[in-house]
Order: sequence, then structure tokens, then C-alpha cells
Amino acid sequence: MKAAIYPGSFDPVTYGHLDIIRRASAIFDELTVSVLNNKTKTPLFSVEERVKILEKATADLPNVTIDSFSGLLVDYAARKDIHVAVRGLRAITDFEYELQIAQTNRKFSNGNLDTVFLTTSLEYAYLSSSTVKEIASFNGDISECVPDFVGRMIYEKYGYKR
Repeated sequence: MKAAIYPGSFDPVTYGHLDIIRRASAIFDELTVSVLNNKTKTPLFSVEERVKILEKATADLPNVTIDSFSGLLVDYAARKDIHVAVRGLRAITDFEYELQIAQTNRKFSNGNLDTVFLTTSLEYAYLSSSTVKEIASFNGDISECVPDFVGRMIYEKYGYKR
């Protein structure tokens, strides 16, 4: 059975993330989407909220499990006995950053964690969680960026009713 981890902050989950999740779930028998608790960032949503959002957004994918972790991905992957990480790429600048992380993860896992890169579908290549949060903070339209229920939750965080 082939299993993979798709780690990320998912703050908030976007259609770009969901595109990668759907495509990775078609490639791997089991996909664990895992929310990183990054102590260096101040997230819009708590880890628990992000897990619940992802569970709802991926409820139709039976081979997708939602989890969370803190610390190093290599340690988390070893605990789960998973040897493949999935990462999405929007542009060449993403590749340079992600390649360095992939090489570091491979080195610090003693060769036990490989990374598979999926290029984001063209309709989502512009999309990032940071952009979504910035647009929403000004009460802009994010309906093409996130599922409706996620959009409502984001607007609520910024004090807007939609």
C-alpha cells in the first residue's frame, strides 16, 4: 500500500490545496493531509479549526485522513511510517524553495522520506493562503479561492457578515 503525507499550514485551505489533495489521493492508496502547528506564525485559524475545515472539505475522499503535527516533518513521517511527502508547486520560485526542503528532508530522514511535486492546475496558479487572507481582510470577494463555508468562516474572523 502506497501512502503519502501532504503537510502544510492550510491557513486557510484554498481550491489550490484541494486540487493537490484530490490529485494526490488518486495517486496514493492513503493520503494523510497534516496541518503543521508552526509556532513562528500567527494563524487566522487554530490547528483544530483547520483540521475540522479540511475534514469537511475532503469528506468525499475516503482514502484521505486529516491530522496535525508540530516539529519536524521527518520525525512525523517516521512515526507514521510514511516515506513520501507531497508538495504543490505554483511557480519556479516555489520549486527552488521546495527543492531545498525536499533535499534536507531526505538527508535528515537517512533517505527514508522522498518528496513528490505536483504542479498546481493553471486555474489556481495565482492562489495562496496569504493572498486570500489579504483580500478577505478588506472584505474583498474570495468566492473563487475557497469553498463557500470556508469563505464565511474567514469573513467572520475579520468581522464581516456575508
